Amino acid sequence: MKAHSRIALFSDDPDWHARRLTQALQKRGAEVVWLSFAQCAIQTQNDTQGGISGLHLPGFEDALPDGAFVRLIDSGSLEQITLRLGLLHGLREMGVPVTNDARAIENTVDKSMTSFLLHKAGLPTPPTWVSECPEKAQAVLERETKDGGKLVLKPLFGAQGKGLRLLDSASHLPEPEEVDGVYYLQRFIDSGSNGAPGTCHDWRVLVVGGTAVAAMIRRGKGWITNVLQGATCEAAALDDGLSQMAVKAAATLGADYAGVDIIRDREGVHFVLEVNSVPAWKGLQGVCESDLAQAIADDFLSRLAEGDRQAAAG
Repeated sequence: MKAHSRIALFSDDPDWHARRLTQALQKRGAEVVWLSFAQCAIQTQNDTQGGISGLHLPGFEDALPDGAFVRLIDSGSLEQITLRLGLLHGLREMGVPVTNDARAIENTVDKSMTSFLLHKAGLPTPPTWVSECPEKAQAVLERETKDGGKLVLKPLFGAQGKGLRLLDSASHLPEPEEVDGVYYLQRFIDSGSNGAPGTCHDWRVLVVGGTAVAAMIRRGKGWITNVLQGATCEAAALDDGLSQMAVKAAATLGADYAGVDIIRDREGVHFVLEVNSVPAWKGLQGVCESDLAQAIADDFLSRLAEGDRQAAAG
């Protein structure tokens, strides 16, 4: 890593995580420039605002950043999200290391691609059906729930437990416009004790640089276990099976760091539910003694240093 690396930190919301990352990077001597995607542009002709090789990044008019870290991509229209990912693709094309890379973000934001890639890699993940066709979705619902089974209907693009629905044989599928034209149906994994409050739970494992560094158990008030939906956090031991599953899931999706959600059914079988390439870790930090932001920052900077060494050797 250069003596005074300049890092672009993308976050439209200067939240707790962005502040902690900034402190951790500065502790190692890096200069951090916060960027909002809304302020950046693809610009193929320089003007008075300046631009470097087709990209306009405020604060980097004369030189590209030595590395870029994506803390948060805010919600927006399809066109806005496409442009933001395009900026990240552009940085990669210019040789700037990005964490997480646009391809990893695309793989994880789209739940259907996440399910596909996990399944392709042989990782245990709940059976999933994704289709635009209401008739196909209805057929899946009827088949999967006829003997008492349940399905979870999820937004294709969604987070923090918002918009989830639990469906059984008495349920009716929403109209296509209510699900933005896509039905994402996943077999419900019952992790509780006969539906008793506080018994449904899963694990959130934080993977950094190919290592599982911390984990917690999330216990939901009901069947949803997201912290922002009222779940409580407990420190959890990282056994080999949990760690290996989480590390392989993050690598499969191409994430340098990730929050991996793993659930266990009543028979003791573990399944990877989701992989988040822009994860929050405030809840996990609350039950973990190690400094997670520093672990993430140190791994990011070590990869920049390795890139510098390879460039010098080449």
